Amino acid sequence: MKLVIQRVSEAKVLIDGQSFSQIGKGLLVLACVEKEDNERVLDWVAEKLINLRIFPDGEGKFNLSLKEIGGEILLISNFTVCGFLKKGSRPSFHLAEVPEKAQLLLKSLKEKIENRGISVKEGVFGAYMKISLINDGPVTLFLEYPLKK
Repeated sequence: MKLVIQRVSEAKVLIDGQSFSQIGKGLLVLACVEKEDNERVLDWVAEKLINLRIFPDGEGKFNLSLKEIGGEILLISNFTVCGFLKKGSRPSFHLAEVPEKAQLLLKSLKEKIENRGISVKEGVFGAYMKISLINDGPVTLFLEYPLKK
């Protein structure tokens, strides 16, 4: 699984020009399910997302987690995060899971996060979406499972 994580003041999804979902302070997560991902991976990702200490404390240091600030997650399925750019100039998406399985695993990830007490909003799987955000910091991180050195 590969994720692009952005700390946001707010973020929202537009579909066909209409507001679909939005969050306030929290994380915008662009997620790509890869082949071989499973429930164990999802548990690890859910724990990592809610416990990342990337929100500032009273001294401005990265010491607070999403859970501690009462933040939300906007979870967006984005197979292009798995784009492989090693050869040529057109990305390959051979690492991404087939849509049917990816959709089920992302639904499971959402449930795992919600079961840990965090509100999760999302877009529509496979839809053309416009995502707007106010990146807070900016803070943008890349998370990959399995971890690469």
